[in-house]
Amino acid sequence: MVRAALHQKHRIGQGPRAGAPYIPAASVVAASFLAALPIVTTSGWYPEFGFLVLIAWRLLRSDPWPAWWAAPLGLANDLLTGAPIGFSVMLWSATMLLLDLVDQRTIFRDYWIEWALAALLLLLSETAEVWIAGIMGAAVPYVSIVPPLLIAIFTFPIAAWLVGRLDHWRLGR
Repeated sequence: MVRAALHQKHRIGQGPRAGAPYIPAASVVAASFLAALPIVTTSGWYPEFGFLVLIAWRLLRSDPWPAWWAAPLGLANDLLTGAPIGFSVMLWSATMLLLDLVDQRTIFRDYWIEWALAALLLLLSETAEVWIAGIMGAAVPYVSIVPPLLIAIFTFPIAAWLVGRLDHWRLGR
């Protein structure tokens, strides 16, 4: 007999971790804290990791949080990243509502559809950032969104995997 079959894990009574409902929000805020890393550049080449993790959580599971949690999480992101106050609140709330609408309209989603949906949301986010910067008087070329957009699109599978592992740990599985 295989040794693994002799030793069975006792899973009775094991459930979600303490504070499990708040772990998704805490992970989004922790990802927003990555903007505080001491990286000096002339142009922002790194994506909004908080938004990336928010999309990954929302595409993985819609039940951990209601749509209104996007507003306080967006405010925390605005305060941590230095974005204009209300920008992430508006963007993240619209994203959650849009993803709720997509959940109602689609019969099934696979990995590629989620990746394309995340890429579209990240493109809209970067475009909105350039538009708001233009309204505020900054001369930001539209081409400057290409590096953070490509990095965000290609790191989305990593973020989705990390969120999946965190959800697995959170639920005690």
